[in-house]
Amino acid sequence: MTARGLAGIWGGGVRPLVGMIHLPALPGAPGFAGSMERVLERATKDARSLDEAGFDGLLVENYGDVPFFRGRVPSETVAAITAAVVAIRGASRLPVGVNVLRNDPVSAVGIAAATGARFVRANVHTGSVWTDQGLIEGRAAETMRARAALGCDVAVLADIHVKHATPPIGARIEDAADDTWHRGRADALVVSGRSTGTETDPDAVRAIRARVPEAAILVGSGTTVENVRDVLSVADGAIVGSALMVGGRAGAGVDPTRARALIDVARG
Repeated sequence: MTARGLAGIWGGGVRPLVGMIHLPALPGAPGFAGSMERVLERATKDARSLDEAGFDGLLVENYGDVPFFRGRVPSETVAAITAAVVAIRGASRLPVGVNVLRNDPVSAVGIAAATGARFVRANVHTGSVWTDQGLIEGRAAETMRARAALGCDVAVLADIHVKHATPPIGARIEDAADDTWHRGRADALVVSGRSTGTETDPDAVRAIRARVPEAAILVGSGTTVENVRDVLSVADGAIVGSALMVGGRAGAGVDPTRARALIDVARG
């Protein structure tokens, strides 16, 4: 049984900074450029840059696959992400996570079981939200049962009121966090801003902390050189993407200088 929290991945006393690897469009996606070799070259280059900068983990995501499927992705997407995770694990010894967009944590768990990835991100684990893919409903029962059936020691990091989504009217973030932790059995909670790269409201983190004090909380968007210390003062870690990329643009590939600068400030 997976131990809940982050210590099973990083040990005690670590506030992990997890760097995003935004994969370019994969086979089957409208933007695919026709070469998996180039996808893997970019992915491994980004992994090495984040490792050398001093990040604590890597999160692999099919960011370039817009428009996204609402739920289960096709087999070619699973195969391509699996190939990327294998290549990344060969390029870095950091713990690797998987996020299958828009919301396919069951496939993410399967990829983790096949590759040795240590964690997955579930964008909608419990409850429901309205998104550009339509209504997305949580799949906690499927995800947690798939993990149990596969017998893999992979942590489930679950978003609360995920970005690029609108929760039901009247839904309070602390109530959603309580359900995700106690009823969804997530291993850690992720709190983000409104969209990719937007700053996370620290009051939202505090509200969840007050309601579910035993849960590990990661900030999932908007962490920058300017605010990383403030983020780590309220959260147990952060997942960082846009601020590390060329020109600060999500999906543009990791800029080693930006990555090192953020770590220098965070660990300074």
